[in-house]
Amino acid sequence: MSDVLSEPTTRVPVPPTFDSVEEERLHRKQRLAAGFRLFSKCGFDEGIAGHITARDPELLDHFWVNPFAMHFGQISVSDLLLVNGQGDVVQGGRPVNLAAFAIHSQVHAARPDVVAAAHSHSVHGKAWSALGRRLDPLTQDACAFYEDHGLFDDYTGVVIDVAEGRRIGEALGATKALILRNHGLLTVGHTVDEAVWWFITMERTCQAQLLAEAAGTPVQISPQHASLTASQVGGHYLGWLNFQPLYDRIVAEQPDLLD
Repeated sequence: MSDVLSEPTTRVPVPPTFDSVEEERLHRKQRLAAGFRLFSKCGFDEGIAGHITARDPELLDHFWVNPFAMHFGQISVSDLLLVNGQGDVVQGGRPVNLAAFAIHSQVHAARPDVVAAAHSHSVHGKAWSALGRRLDPLTQDACAFYEDHGLFDDYTGVVIDVAEGRRIGEALGATKALILRNHGLLTVGHTVDEAVWWFITMERTCQAQLLAEAAGTPVQISPQHASLTASQVGGHYLGWLNFQPLYDRIVAEQPDLLD
């Protein structure tokens, strides 16, 4: 009998690698369609508002996005639009939301490291945004955003001008998320998985802080421990990893999203 321990048969999940740009493109589109289905399941849809984008892996100034006025809960891979840097739909048969182009084109331009960005008018996100404040480190989950989210402290109406989108990109800076005052939340990630997960957990973090402040005076986590916790729960890999069980669940429940 060997005295060398055998290798474990299980592995911690890791982000995939790809043999071709076509394979990577399909992967991003599948994650994007799943993100919309999850947003629908979470109740983040609000009529025609909201969008998630994924940068094309080959045409880096192009991104994939949801069709204008299509319900999140009905979006499949084949419905996604490819939009270029001028706002033209170069693949897909429906129009693009003007606000989606104005915001996301500028966020992607400002952040070459970002693969995906997510925005919707979720209830607790827009309620918290009306306070014009950043989130506090009240919980372990909130620490994912500790010193890693910004505030766009302005509101001038529906964002349909790329100049306004450029200001949003500047306010985002190098962070993973942005509170748009009187509007809602915006999150970004190095993967579609990460951007969608940060949005879901940021919305819940807004809800938790609203509940805590309604009940009394919350106790904040100390800066030292908030910073430590941020390093433990706020990295790109953890953002990606937290999305995996959600992806598996939504694909099992709604496999048509991959069509």
